[in-house]
Order: sequence, then structure tokens, then C-alpha cells
Amino acid sequence: MRSLLALQISTDDPLFWILVIIAASFVIIALTILFIAVAIGRISRTVAAVEKRVEPMLERLSALSEEVRKMTAQGREIAGQIQEMSGHLSTAALHLSESTAIVRDEMREIRDLVSHSVETARDKVEMISRSIDETHAQVVATTRFIQSRIVDPARELAAIMAGIRRGLEVLTAPTPKPINQSYGEEEMFIG
Repeated sequence: MRSLLALQISTDDPLFWILVIIAASFVIIALTILFIAVAIGRISRTVAAVEKRVEPMLERLSALSEEVRKMTAQGREIAGQIQEMSGHLSTAALHLSESTAIVRDEMREIRDLVSHSVETARDKVEMISRSIDETHAQVVATTRFIQSRIVDPARELAAIMAGIRRGLEVLTAPTPKPINQSYGEEEMFIG
């Protein structure tokens, strides 16, 4: 029967409303934590996807840059060996140089984009971490407040009410029979 005591609380009783408020608070906290977890999951998946896309591009660009450097060196060697082709080869070297500069600029922009994306992701993770810490602190503060302002006084009030009820039971109980009076067989039966 004790497990059903919570179901016997009247809606007029303040304890009932306190329990309802506490339950609603826990539901709100659970939903908030769930929302934060979903947001963190999405952010981490986005960062991982960006890393997967950018990493191969950086490797390709590094390899391409190395190839361009090698080609420039080969072009200079050929220009030294073949003097009649020097005009054409210097033009080709100029184009390769411009291509290298363009590739370097593109690599710089991609690195800047990746750095910015990583910084943004870190900022978001830190913001979510702070939000979780603040939410946790607020939950702890709310729990302590409810414990000190509602639950502890409610326990004290329940103890006082139990004492008053027991006192009233003692006062309204029938007077016991004197010990020197003899009891019948039915009165001596315990059970």
C-alpha cells in the first residue's frame, strides 16, 4: 500500500503541485540535454565531413605543387641546354610560375578556409560545453534550492503531522482495562 501513497495525494495539497513541478523540471532538463547532445553530434559529424573532404584536397595540392616545382626545374635545365628554344621555354616557365602562384594562392585560401572552419567548430564546441556546464550548475542549484526550500520543510511538516496524528490516536483510544480484572477466553486469544 505504501507504493500507492503518491497516488493518494489530493490536487489541493501543495505537495502534489511540488511533485508536478519537480517532474516537469526533470522533463525539461532531459529534453534540453537531449537537444544539446543532438547538436553536438551534428557539429562533430559536420567537422568530420569537412576534414574528410579537405584532407585529400590538401594532399593533392601538395603533390601538384611539388610536381609544378619539379617541372619548373626541368624547364630551366632545358632552357640552358637548348638556346634556340629559349624564348618559348621562358614563356612556358613564366606560365608555370603563374600557375604555381595561383596554386599557392588557392592552397592558402583553402588552408584559411579549413582554419576558419576548425576555429568555428572549436568555438561551437566550447559554447556547447559552456552551455552544458551552465545547465548542470543550474540543475544543481535548482535541486539544492528545492531540497532546502521545499523537500526538507515538507519532511518536517510530515513528521509534525505524523506526531499530531499519533497524539490524537492516543487521546481518542479507549481506556485500557485494569490489569487486576480477569479476561475471558475470547479476550485472551491473540490473532
